[in-house]
Amino acid sequence: MPAITEGNNLGDLLKYEAPNLFSRESIIVAAGANLALGAVLGKVTASGKYVLLAPAATDGSQTAAAVLLGEAAAASADAKGLIIARHGILADHAVVWPAGITAPQKAAALGQLESRGILVRKGV
Repeated sequence: MPAITEGNNLGDLLKYEAPNLFSRESIIVAAGANLALGAVLGKVTASGKYVLLAPAATDGSQTAAAVLLGEAAAASADAKGLIIARHGILADHAVVWPAGITAPQKAAALGQLESRGILVRKGV
């Protein structure tokens, strides 16, 4: 019998959130890329839309602002998304970082998320 590989789901990523949807927000993901569950996002200051964290950018997306709670098909057009915006605990193995992120950039992003009350923990 062939093996079946299942990707991460919300339960793999989100380990705690505040009650009554306090931790979540609906957002718009800017067109340009399909994003996976657990993607770390930055918010573009000029548009208010979210994109994959871009540590070298200067448009606001260099600051980690949230983590995506589901896939966003935004390759060709803006898409709706749901994020953990505050007061939550995430499992580190399910968080999706941009390709090429360095250890210092990742540490800075983790600090930025922590300042919003989003904690990324190992082994949860």
